[in-house]
Amino acid sequence: MKVLVPVKRVVDFNVKVRVKADHSGVDLANVKMALNPFCEIAVEEAVRLKEQGIATEIVVVSVGPNAAQEQLRTALALGADRAILVESADELNSLAVAKLLKAVVEKEQPQLVILGKQAIDSDNNQTGQMLGALTGYAQGTFASKVEVAGDKVNVTREIDGGLQTVALNLPAIVTTDLRLNEPRYASLPNIMKAKKKPLDVVTPDALGVSTASTVKTLKVEAPAARQAGIKVKSVAELVDKLKNEAKVI
Repeated sequence: MKVLVPVKRVVDFNVKVRVKADHSGVDLANVKMALNPFCEIAVEEAVRLKEQGIATEIVVVSVGPNAAQEQLRTALALGADRAILVESADELNSLAVAKLLKAVVEKEQPQLVILGKQAIDSDNNQTGQMLGALTGYAQGTFASKVEVAGDKVNVTREIDGGLQTVALNLPAIVTTDLRLNEPRYASLPNIMKAKKKPLDVVTPDALGVSTASTVKTLKVEAPAARQAGIKVKSVAELVDKLKNEAKVI
């Protein structure tokens, strides 16, 4: 079984994001970038499937600038076999990324596509579902457990009411939730080996995909500053402030 894992380059979650002075976007100058945490979970799940003897090859793919090769090398160090970078300097929306991934899926013909449910920069939670719609593959989103059995994959999903298990016919698409697994750290030997693993670079034009967007970002603003909280000495004082000052009760 071939497993395809799309990954994304994002601002490291430990970094405090700054908005550009002209409010055109997020300031990425001299900012530490990293592999999206949900994508790390997707890579880990694919590696575990390979360790179980279910997956035979893991291909990671990223859509973004040339610098995204760094994150692809990280995924290779975690256990992926080879990587593909769809190089584009444009700011692509979820649909454009899904169209590019569809072209990669058609070329690679994986039996299973595992990707993070969302990226921590845009938080859209759209690409996996859009890819499912474009390819016609069955999809299991927000996965907290994945079990491959023959030509099916059973996905336990986290939903508002608890857990739901769906049985999908392969090929299928799975998007990962936080509780699916805990990603491993890349060892130094594997980091060195990752430098020699194949990494192909293609362009949207080479894939025959137009990335023209109908969505335009008008303005980006930082969240409003929150006022500091206060301490109260008793429950009575708390109730009084909620009633007379906050007027919420």
